[in-house]
Amino acid sequence: LSELGSESAKIKAMGIMDKLSTDKTVKVLNILEKNIQDGSKLSTLLNHNNDTEDEERLWRDLIMERVTKSADACLTAINIMTSPNMPKAVYIEDVIERVIQYTKFHLQNTLYPQYDPVYRVDPHGGGLLSSKAKRAKCSTHKQRVIVMLYNKVCDIVRSLSELLEIQLLTDTTILQVSSMGITPFFVENVSELQLCAIKLVTAVSTF
Repeated sequence: LSELGSESAKIKAMGIMDKLSTDKTVKVLNILEKNIQDGSKLSTLLNHNNDTEDEERLWRDLIMERVTKSADACLTAINIMTSPNMPKAVYIEDVIERVIQYTKFHLQNTLYPQYDPVYRVDPHGGGLLSSKAKRAKCSTHKQRVIVMLYNKVCDIVRSLSELLEIQLLTDTTILQVSSMGITPFFVENVSELQLCAIKLVTAVSTF
């Protein structure tokens, strides 16, 4: 899926995606939707019920692998849809909604807590710290897999703004996209995402 994501970006840049068979492209999109769905609601928080640190790490690695795979599926689907001169058949509503659902969930539950400690939930149920105190205690070190996921999600948000300029979406979908585009401005340490969100909000405002 990672290779498919990068290859689809190349084909999109070359402007030859529309030369592919529409039927086959639609089949690919339907398969991609299943892969997006697989990681769209997976929590990447550590499972504190496990007995050992090794088990915890293995569990997290497995979850992150599935979440990353779903991100690659999102990118591939969105690359197909935002390629030049694509037939109307590729703008499958269920696939678009699944991409948005995945992106919103992992922004809120995976990325924001990693980049801004104000969004973290204390697993031990301790007292709430002030925003300043939480941010002061934050470590700037990020796992490579989290940084990679963050970059992929930025690409997805950027591509969604392209999709809005191409395809008319339902009011419900537009509302979801709007909230997804506004929230990053209340989160710290996500400047790249905020730039992508500006494009997304601008695209929404043209509707």
